[in-house]
Amino acid sequence: MLSIKNLQAGYGKVQVLHGISIEVPKSQVITLIGSNGAGKTTTMRSITGMIKPTSGQILLDGTDITGADSFKVARLGLAHSPEGRRVFSTMSVTDNLILGAFPRLTFSRPKGDVKGDLEKAMELFPRLKERRNQLAGTLSGGEQQMLAMARAIMLNPEVILLDEPSMGLAPILVDEVFRIIERLKSQGVTMLLVEQFAAAALAVADYGYVMENGHIKVHGPADQLKNDPAVIAAYLGGSH
Repeated sequence: MLSIKNLQAGYGKVQVLHGISIEVPKSQVITLIGSNGAGKTTTMRSITGMIKPTSGQILLDGTDITGADSFKVARLGLAHSPEGRRVFSTMSVTDNLILGAFPRLTFSRPKGDVKGDLEKAMELFPRLKERRNQLAGTLSGGEQQMLAMARAIMLNPEVILLDEPSMGLAPILVDEVFRIIERLKSQGVTMLLVEQFAAAALAVADYGYVMENGHIKVHGPADQLKNDPAVIAAYLGGSH
């Protein structure tokens, strides 16, 4: 479904990614874990066109999207819930969600039942349903994270990229976010998850990649990585 091959990218003269390869099969949750500065967010930004790779290839369902503009990538069905949430603070919860469906409303993606999907998103995130008319900027950090995830779902995407969905959240909200990821997984939603809580990420994922200094250090089935002594020592000792 999503295939990253020998990807190199960075910022100006600073190279961050050194030829990484990742496969995200349909209906699976793949997690990318690693320490701060390892290159995880750069990977996500490269996939979605926020930065242009210097070499390598990114395929979405067989279509080459390497270096494509972000709006074109979204039209092809790749949704991004970014690090830091980035909700539209002066717009209501409902309007933020409708914006997530914008490519469907302009017929650059199959429209489907946008109104029905809006109600499904509200049911998936009951806190948002309670605050549907509230300005997004007045929500708590956890609620804004849920809004960012729900907005991505409203694209009715082929793949969702979740970049640090638990960042800055209280433990009880972290648990809720992962319950939602589990529910999306049960519905067959394809996801690439970047997450600081490695243990929680591997618990929900089918397969994992461990990134270090812009390289993929090790990868394998999530259950296997959870029991890898090196992964445990480096990433799981103090994880959620």
